[in-house]
Amino acid sequence: MKPQIFSIFISFVFLFFSSLIKAEEAHKQPTFDEVLSHHLMDSPIFEWNIGGRKVYEDEPEFHNDPYKRFVFKDEKGLYKWEGGIPLHITKRVVMMWIVSIILMIIFITAANKIARNPLNVSSRFANLIEVLFEFVRKDIAEANMHMHHPSGLFLGYVITAFFFILFSNLLGLFPPFGEIAEIIYSNITGHHPSHGEGELPSPLIAIWPGITVTGDIAVTFTLASLTTILIWLAGFRYQGFSFLWKAVPGGVPWWLFPLMWPIEFLIGPLAKGFALMIRLLANMTAGHVVILVIASFIFSFSKWTILTFFVTFLSVFGMSFMYILELLVAFLQAFIFTLLSSIFIGLSMHHH
Repeated sequence: MKPQIFSIFISFVFLFFSSLIKAEEAHKQPTFDEVLSHHLMDSPIFEWNIGGRKVYEDEPEFHNDPYKRFVFKDEKGLYKWEGGIPLHITKRVVMMWIVSIILMIIFITAANKIARNPLNVSSRFANLIEVLFEFVRKDIAEANMHMHHPSGLFLGYVITAFFFILFSNLLGLFPPFGEIAEIIYSNITGHHPSHGEGELPSPLIAIWPGITVTGDIAVTFTLASLTTILIWLAGFRYQGFSFLWKAVPGGVPWWLFPLMWPIEFLIGPLAKGFALMIRLLANMTAGHVVILVIASFIFSFSKWTILTFFVTFLSVFGMSFMYILELLVAFLQAFIFTLLSSIFIGLSMHHH
């Protein structure tokens, strides 16, 4: 048997029997809404609020909370933080740190290998990184900014955004190893931590939260905002102060200028940023929802002994197919986001 086929077979067997075990324990599992919220919504791992005060549940400010603050628990009961600077370390924050550390390790190592002898292929690893880097630089950034040597600001942003989104998408497909470590630790020690409302999970969750960073609107909003700001910066950098009126395409009648200017200079870049934000968020969230829906079939039919084996087989096959599709989507969304960002920035560099 070929190694590739053998690996696929072992993976399928592992997924199959894991699903059977989950099906046997279905009566212990939370509802699907709780599972969906647990896997898709962010939650704090470490509490950290500079200043402010604790508002407990018997106070009106606890329930009249327009900001939907995180809920914590101490010996007095549930409380929220009001005022101050909330710097709680959440699962997505930890995952962004992990992605950043992995990126630095990979690229610093590859850069050192390439710098030793730039004219020679030092290793397959360095060659792969160099190929990906050149693809982003030439085929995405330079090709769509219509210039051979874009400035470091715009080129650096496009390359950084591509690899950050790519690794965030790919690493979000791995299971939460932190939760697995917590389960193993609790079984060894006999201490089973409770995860009720307001109770923080074990610090073991910080090992690998297993959550998709780009499935958070705060992350996609920040990335899209950077693209929007760079659209304006590129316009002023390459067209000068005249970009204020040259944002409107040439040939527009003078009487349409007051209508077209706010559309082209203000609404246009904001709409482009909004589209980038929603596209990345929706695509990276939808795949995980579909996988959870397919997995829920196992629990839904777990009481039907006759159908358990058949439904489990179909669910594992469907989840395996979705994971393969999600690998494609992870690359595709990183490519689309940076491609459109390069196009939008490049359009503002020249008067049309």
